[in-house]
Amino acid sequence: MAYSSCNHRTSYTWGLLILHLLVGGVAYTQDSVMHRWEAGQLDREVDTMRYLAHFPIGYERDTVSYPLILFLHGGGNSGDALQRVRESGLPREIDAGLDLPALVLAPQNRFKSGFWDHVALSQLLSEFVDTHRVDEDRIYLTGFSRGGYGAWMLAMHDRGRFAALVPVCGAAPFPYHVWIDKDLPIWAFHGADDDAIPLSESTRMLERLRQTMEVRPKFTVYEGVGHDAWGPAYADPRLYEWLLKQGRSSGDVE
Repeated sequence: MAYSSCNHRTSYTWGLLILHLLVGGVAYTQDSVMHRWEAGQLDREVDTMRYLAHFPIGYERDTVSYPLILFLHGGGNSGDALQRVRESGLPREIDAGLDLPALVLAPQNRFKSGFWDHVALSQLLSEFVDTHRVDEDRIYLTGFSRGGYGAWMLAMHDRGRFAALVPVCGAAPFPYHVWIDKDLPIWAFHGADDDAIPLSESTRMLERLRQTMEVRPKFTVYEGVGHDAWGPAYADPRLYEWLLKQGRSSGDVE
């Protein structure tokens, strides 16, 4: 298991220094007009799942298929105010100017005190892929806190679908680690001082995965950081550089 430990303050300083630099196809831009969010919802017999979708620059002008990042927010962004999805994590970085050559699908968990519905998530993902130009070999899954747990669960539920998994400070269903695809690239993040979801949730899961996986998971621990590991994690352009290199059919797409 690849392991790295980062100082919280140093990580943010490093990130700010490269905001305006192009890094492996990922950049920050100040032109927010070039970014477009659209709202939608999945209609089901029992309920609905609302979402925001972000389209990369140039999506309307070309005919190529794009990678897709499915992002699951934490518990504090749940409910029925859809714009709250943009307050944290990847959507917040996009609103700050992060330019990703990928589609981003950001649903909202309507249960303020409940977990993500992985069946509804799977249905939403299928519907979105069917109606948009998505490279199905480059569908990525990430989430933080309650969304990190949701990401672990969805990766188990939809085996073979994702090209990479990035859980951030999420509880892990480690007794079921064998349900994770053995060749799924994983990069996990956690704060060393997390008192909401202990660091041990990630370490135990990754230690078990080391014993069964063909691809060794990456693991970054932020020293001096509590539960809000999503701040430095999603602000790090190296995450997206690594993520967008992963391909389901043939490994890295370099």
